[in-house]
Amino acid sequence: MKNVQTHFRTCNLCEAMCGLEIKYTGTTILSIKGDKKDSLSRGHICPKATALEDLYHDKDRLKTPLKKTPNGWQKISWQEAFDEVAEKIIAIQKKYGKNAVGSYRGNPTVHNIGLMLFGAPFMQSLGSNQKYTATSVDQLPHHFAALMMFGHYMLFPIPDIDRTDFMLIMGGNPAVSNGSIMTAPDFSNRLKAIKKRGGQVVVVDPRFTETSKIANQHYYIHPGTDAFLLLALIHVIFKENLTSKGHLESHLKGWEKIKALAKEYPPEKITEITGITTDAIVQLARQFATSKTAVCYGRLGLSTQEFGSLCQWLVNVLNCITGNLDTEGGALFTLPAIDIVGMSKMTGKTGSFNRRQSRVRHLPEFTGEFPVATLADEIVTPGENQIKAMITIAGNPVLSTPDGKRLEKALDSLEFMVAIDIYLNETTKYADIILPTTTGLETPLYDLVFHQFAIKNTAKYSEALFEKTEEQRHDWEILKELTSRLSGQENPMDLEQTLNYMLQFSVYKNPKLSVAELKNHPHGIDFGSLKPQLPERLFTSDKNIELAHELFIKDLERLNAKLQLQKTPENYPFALIGRRHLRSNNSWMHNSKRLVKGKERCTLLIHSEDATKLGFTNKQVVTVTSEVGQVRLPIEITDAIMQGVVSIPHGWGHHRKGMGISIAQQHAGVSLNDLTNPMRLDTLTGNADFSGTRVRIEA
Repeated sequence: MKNVQTHFRTCNLCEAMCGLEIKYTGTTILSIKGDKKDSLSRGHICPKATALEDLYHDKDRLKTPLKKTPNGWQKISWQEAFDEVAEKIIAIQKKYGKNAVGSYRGNPTVHNIGLMLFGAPFMQSLGSNQKYTATSVDQLPHHFAALMMFGHYMLFPIPDIDRTDFMLIMGGNPAVSNGSIMTAPDFSNRLKAIKKRGGQVVVVDPRFTETSKIANQHYYIHPGTDAFLLLALIHVIFKENLTSKGHLESHLKGWEKIKALAKEYPPEKITEITGITTDAIVQLARQFATSKTAVCYGRLGLSTQEFGSLCQWLVNVLNCITGNLDTEGGALFTLPAIDIVGMSKMTGKTGSFNRRQSRVRHLPEFTGEFPVATLADEIVTPGENQIKAMITIAGNPVLSTPDGKRLEKALDSLEFMVAIDIYLNETTKYADIILPTTTGLETPLYDLVFHQFAIKNTAKYSEALFEKTEEQRHDWEILKELTSRLSGQENPMDLEQTLNYMLQFSVYKNPKLSVAELKNHPHGIDFGSLKPQLPERLFTSDKNIELAHELFIKDLERLNAKLQLQKTPENYPFALIGRRHLRSNNSWMHNSKRLVKGKERCTLLIHSEDATKLGFTNKQVVTVTSEVGQVRLPIEITDAIMQGVVSIPHGWGHHRKGMGISIAQQHAGVSLNDLTNPMRLDTLTGNADFSGTRVRIEA
């Protein structure tokens, strides 16, 4: 075939940053394969990458602004859209105050460089403190632990999986996610490499996951009890003198406090509540502490529970007391080419906590945001600073936040709503105006966030493959225009100029980095493995790690109240957990036929013995009821889940009326978050508590 060209880029559909090799002619894509020369992904891709073609050609994707009218949705010009959005926002804020306009930024925001670079100035131009993001849905405890222990909310220890001898994975399924908050493409083969070199991989999870199938050992644990297990492991390690301070000996503040409090959690005391035997806990503690190198990784299942912050704190403590923090083969800190953490030395913005509280439920602010579990409260509750208008950016909170049906009613009551999004979906259908952005292959890409979480230090810039049409606007162009109209100030820089400005501060000088230089390296630039950086990298005032911050110690009182085994409620005998599939990415890739075809994936996993007791047969449609909602879906009988625990995948529920996503509606599924309760939180931070929602199941 003539005129076949090759384009190299990074996939932006999940955190893995896989390198792609795309063969194309004109606007016809011939193939999407893994880029074998990409130093991070090494040729690996997952099925989602091939769906970039579907996204580009999707007939349901919006390309021009839409306005809701009495006669339905109508296309309008960009000029008209910008005029009305700015006019309405200014009028509402003039009438009710700055905080009358709320905002929600969804997960795709961090996968798009335009939204990342131009989102902050836009938020500043709004001047509202009613800010919400997907952070408080699933990862706020990570940020909280980082801020309290290391002094910066983005200073995350990243597992050095390519050099570790022992990996303990709790509440995560990186064989599917490729390492959420641990950018590690081709994760399954990296795990297999640990075993091949004589190491061990252990998974702790209420479900026997895809990662468990690779691991040496799997332990089932009752949902929401991971903090007890971590404390018991720490207890054994101190009791048997298996600790190691390593090179951080003079920088571990609160060591004796941790040693003292751990005495209260012997394995014998917590084995019944976790479901893991005393012998197994002792063996796991010894294995971890005596391995040459080891690392504990805790992810979504740990964060999305009522003790999420305690869990992420204790993961860091476990790595610390065994000498595995800031150590090769343990947990290390990145040093990316654009170093968001390092730049804080100039800006002073390292994160904040509880500077103010939400209006209705008095939940704490974190780094300028309120927990999204209270968003509906702020919309429907009258009074000063009540949200009267909303701006959603690349987010679908109706499906991704607790009690989506209540949020739907709240959004429907707004005086005005604008959505910056590429689809008419479950959330954006409540908007008055939708501003669609370019996406995927039409956009340039530099992963500003995920280089901060990667298992290697690399840098890569991807140019857009296809030019946008005259009718389209890039995300940064939309935000830049709105910012100018709201603030009256013009930003003279475009996307590449802004990136160039940031690259000039890079610690890497060979080669001297710029957008032009990165374009000369289409497979990326490899700056090598992660290296020890402490104590210099710490942002605490005394350059010490706060092992025993008072907020965590105080929150143990709440945990201890759970030591008395809670009686299983008769009305809701099952604990509900979520799960993820390799071909899903939250709620935003279900309009690709190749990703949703095949057997039904939105099912209720239930243990075979539980199904037998209830008289259920495989694929039978059942009703699942919680204290806030009810859904109907088919069951999938399995032995790969604990008895008394059931699982529904998150991100589904496309059955709502009034949407324009045809394929997704054909494979609608149900929304897990029609069952979750927004009143159930990790009360320390306000992060949503999804893991262990009590439900009953009926024919």
